Amino acid sequence: MTRVDTGTDELLCAIDGHVATLTLNRPEKRNALSDNLTPALRQTLLNLDTDPTVRCVVITGAGTAFCAGGDVSGMGANRTTAAVSDAPRPSLDDAIRGLKHKQETLTVRLHELSKPTIAALPGAAAGAGLSIALACDLRIAADSAFITTAYANIGLSGDYGCSWLLTQLVGPATAKELFYTARRVSAEEARDLGIFNEVVPFAELAARAAELAATIANGPPIAIRYMKENLNRAMSADLRTCLAMEADRMVRCTRTEDHREAVRAFLDKRVPEFKGV
Repeated sequence: MTRVDTGTDELLCAIDGHVATLTLNRPEKRNALSDNLTPALRQTLLNLDTDPTVRCVVITGAGTAFCAGGDVSGMGANRTTAAVSDAPRPSLDDAIRGLKHKQETLTVRLHELSKPTIAALPGAAAGAGLSIALACDLRIAADSAFITTAYANIGLSGDYGCSWLLTQLVGPATAKELFYTARRVSAEEARDLGIFNEVVPFAELAARAAELAATIANGPPIAIRYMKENLNRAMSADLRTCLAMEADRMVRCTRTEDHREAVRAFLDKRVPEFKGV
């Protein structure tokens, strides 16, 4: 296993084989996002996306939480600081522009990452923390985990794509209920709603996430990358567009060495060894 320096102890990164595991590491704050953690996460995702040795990315949280979203105590501290500071408050347009950039370099980057992503939730995912989990391709949760949109509890409307991502999974009526009420959704209910792919005992979470990630990472990287593109596109494009892109990606796959290796392995009755070429 190789440890990767992220520039801060608030985000840990380890690569084992073809799997990179990112750990949000602020357990005393339930892994709430911070001015150190969030930029490191953005940059590390970008680095992993261009690393040819990494084929799958797991995101999890240290301790008993996944991510509590924004640090509410920090929000209060920032307001107190602003009240006594001579620095001008950003204009409305500047603040909106800044948040758009932050969202695009985290949510969009994660959603469109060229490698499959798995969120492994040991506990709560709230607010922007829920957005991070939803932006991943798959979600495995401990039986002690729960989710909440949480925004209504602090008088906010939602950010980091939570409204879009949640609606894609559960439909508009359920998404509206979860936003308006900010109620807690247990792991079992989240699985039944289609938010979680799998729920396991807390003690088995890390091993199960690693097992699933290794299974995906041992698959054909080029074909899996195209699968992700096709499935993401299917959420917004029409059938003809999706058919055209499926044809493009399918033909490209037939010309890879991985496809030829898979055919040889099938005929030889052995497990294929994919190289990503």
